[in-house]
Amino acid sequence: MDVRASSRTVGLPLPDGRGGTDEVTVRYLVAGEGPPMVLLHGIGLDASDVSWRHTLPALAETHTVYALDFPGHGESGHSSRRYTTALFRATLEAFLDALDLHDAALVGISMGGCVALGHALDNPVEKLVLVDSYGLGGDAGWRPSAWALLRTPFAHSAWWQTVGATRTTVRTHLDALTGGAPSAELVEDVYQAIQERKVGRAVASWQRSEFRATGLKTDYRDRLDELDAETLFVHGTADPLIPSRWSRRAAEATDAELALFDGVGHWLPREQPAAFNERVAAFLA
Repeated sequence: MDVRASSRTVGLPLPDGRGGTDEVTVRYLVAGEGPPMVLLHGIGLDASDVSWRHTLPALAETHTVYALDFPGHGESGHSSRRYTTALFRATLEAFLDALDLHDAALVGISMGGCVALGHALDNPVEKLVLVDSYGLGGDAGWRPSAWALLRTPFAHSAWWQTVGATRTTVRTHLDALTGGAPSAELVEDVYQAIQERKVGRAVASWQRSEFRATGLKTDYRDRLDELDAETLFVHGTADPLIPSRWSRRAAEATDAELALFDGVGHWLPREQPAAFNERVAAFLA
């Protein structure tokens, strides 16, 4: 991470599922000066200094950029309740409250995009960037097998242990997610990010909540006409997880900007960081 980024922590009161709250320590990176923006990473293989390693220092040239680790990821603490999209949304809202960032632009990738979109539908947000975003479709081709894996005893934990077992297994997994050979730097970043057991627990919990027998739980398509934020949808055309047609369809429905990157997979900020940063900076300007 760029030397200009400071690593800080904040205790956030999150709902405990029993009508009370638990305080969870959340780590975040901050750099730059200017209008505030918040970067939101995806589920599982991700953390603030994985997806945003090259984005944070680039956008910090014109903004004060915050990139938080969601609970169960990176250097943040582990939540005592189930990991759900609602919990991650509560984390974002508590973070914005704690740091008085309600006027911040939001940039989210994958699950982080879903969290940013859900927040923007219920709260004033001026600018919103959704990257390979979850939450824009009701089903995907991989969902039935993922649902079955989650319901086979010990299968998911065995799969997750295999993914993070070595740098070679991480590279093999990233080969399937990206549009080309992943860099050694990305492999190392992901390998380091998933070594703690809390990450596997967070992934399994969130997936059990979201992957249903007949489809995906969170789908904001029927609410897109409520979106007031100026929005940019960004997507790689070779994304094997979230079809680029989801972003294309959402951009048409909201008359928003759309940027498609040919041949790029699910990790656009790491696969083509310079082009991605340039496009997002232009939109935010």
